[in-house]
Amino acid sequence: MKAACCSSAARRIPTPRCTNSWWVPARQRSARQTSVTDTVFPRIDAERLLASLQSLGQLGALPGGGVNRLALTDADRLGRDWTVQRMRELGMEVRIDAIGNGIAVYPGQEDRPPVMMGSHIDTVRTGGLYDGNYGVLAGLEVIATLRDAGLRTRRPLAVAFFTNEEGARFQPNMMGSLVYVGGLPLADALTTHGIDGPTVGAELARIGYAGAAPVGAPQVDSYVELHIEQGLVLEQQGRQIGIVEGVQGISWTEFTLEGTSNHAGTTPMAMRHDAGLVASRIAVFARELALRLGGRQLATVGLMEMRPGLVNVVPNEVLFTVDLRNTDEAVLQQAEAELLAFAAQAAEAEGVRCRTRPLARFAPVAFDPRVVEEVAAQAGVLGLSTLRMPSGAGHDAQILARVCPAGMIFVPSAGGLSHNVREYTAPQALAQGAQVLLQVVMQLADRP
Repeated sequence: MKAACCSSAARRIPTPRCTNSWWVPARQRSARQTSVTDTVFPRIDAERLLASLQSLGQLGALPGGGVNRLALTDADRLGRDWTVQRMRELGMEVRIDAIGNGIAVYPGQEDRPPVMMGSHIDTVRTGGLYDGNYGVLAGLEVIATLRDAGLRTRRPLAVAFFTNEEGARFQPNMMGSLVYVGGLPLADALTTHGIDGPTVGAELARIGYAGAAPVGAPQVDSYVELHIEQGLVLEQQGRQIGIVEGVQGISWTEFTLEGTSNHAGTTPMAMRHDAGLVASRIAVFARELALRLGGRQLATVGLMEMRPGLVNVVPNEVLFTVDLRNTDEAVLQQAEAELLAFAAQAAEAEGVRCRTRPLARFAPVAFDPRVVEEVAAQAGVLGLSTLRMPSGAGHDAQILARVCPAGMIFVPSAGGLSHNVREYTAPQALAQGAQVLLQVVMQLADRP
């Protein structure tokens, strides 16, 4: 049931009285323009936010802690059902689109494109309570807080959960948001096979989330995503809020090496065609490449499968992946080229066939400076310590940045742990991040 609306004058959220303040960088505004006396913000209910995280975390819960809610599994269906129900309880209009994204809109005073919040509720196989889920549930907490206060902003507000952000079952990652903005054809996404066989389209139909809403041309005013950092930087530097200025580029490549299986005791070293040796050489090269390029270059071999996988048999086939990341597109391209060249050389030297398949490729993204500065301004209003930083992980925000001004807010991760059952962020930090989110979206949604 929708909250009763009060008079227009009462429900209007005050905004700074500066001409076209949206276009003025927040750090250049006067103290009067960013003070709490100019804009009185309601306070989020921290206990309600924490309770919602715990409730969603029970769906797909692992023994001893953590969550396994892989995209489009039965556990994901339960998580979606719970989230959609919560959205409807808040008086939001919920639409499920053709790739299964859930978009809920809380009406504004005017019929304009909404300011959107959101993230994802799918997890990796051994995930925690906060990655992705925090951004969605904090967005719903913003709506609940405004509803409790009887407030509506000029523009509508939206909260979204995007399908298969993790890419743990279906690749590429961030699939739902990519289809949403038109960056990946719907047909290609729906025919993608998961690591366990079924296609995205079949699984969407099976769990009841093959929606009718169209994709490819969203009307979104701006997008703000709240997320745990998933790293150590904020904690180590004692900062409360990360002002995310962009997301580094990501390159995932799958390598398949084919050699000759043979007896480990009777085959001389010089006569081997050892796929395992070549895979090991490429893995070491990737690490040394990242160290040599320096800066923000990263390289990870996260998966390696040897066949036949016997202690006394030279492996004839190896499948493995290499994850390269950098905030600099030119350096990322250099790393990709050097890795592929070395792999070809190493395979040829051992008489092994090398095949590669791109799994995902995203260029670095710089977030909209106006959104970035608004995050900085509202963290300052609250007296929170901040750090400007890039995101090391990929997020739906980098995809939404293709179609609207976008930005992100980080809160610290204890020990830098994420994609781990021991993932944890302190309740106070969760509340602080949600309060910054509320104030940022209020400012964005209520500007002229």
